[in-house]
Amino acid sequence: MNKTTDYSFIKEAATKAEPVWSRYFQKNKKKLKGMDMTIQAIHGEVTEQIDCLNCANCCRTLGPLITNKDVERIAKTLRMKSTDVIDKYLRVDEDGDMVFQSMPCPFLEADNYCSIYETRPKACREYPHTDRKRFYQIYKLSVKNAYTCPIVYEVLQQLTKSSNL
Repeated sequence: MNKTTDYSFIKEAATKAEPVWSRYFQKNKKKLKGMDMTIQAIHGEVTEQIDCLNCANCCRTLGPLITNKDVERIAKTLRMKSTDVIDKYLRVDEDGDMVFQSMPCPFLEADNYCSIYETRPKACREYPHTDRKRFYQIYKLSVKNAYTCPIVYEVLQQLTKSSNL
């Protein structure tokens, strides 16, 4: 595994690897349904070796879905009214979802820490989703996320490297 803290390679590497990942998915759709424990174990190994604070690509580029419950928690943390949080930080996107007005995330600090970490949006808490149940349901999303997240990239690499493609 690449133990570097320079993740600028990620987009180019994911572009090269995506055809292999796509073939793997097509060939192993049914097999993936029973592989949650294997994928979760890979996730555990990878997250021990990659420090999100050295990367923060997700916080710089991916706008998470913000729910009403997220707004309430953030408002309480910031000691603001929910409507003020919405006005100051959020917008409705083309799908009708609440997202941050701009990226990087307004709560990302210079040292890559999150100023609202304990009450961060649910989508942020669950990212990068490689440790969830029924991973096969989000395999294609994971391929997309691998262009941003070195954890997802490495999970997919390890998952597919034993394949005979």
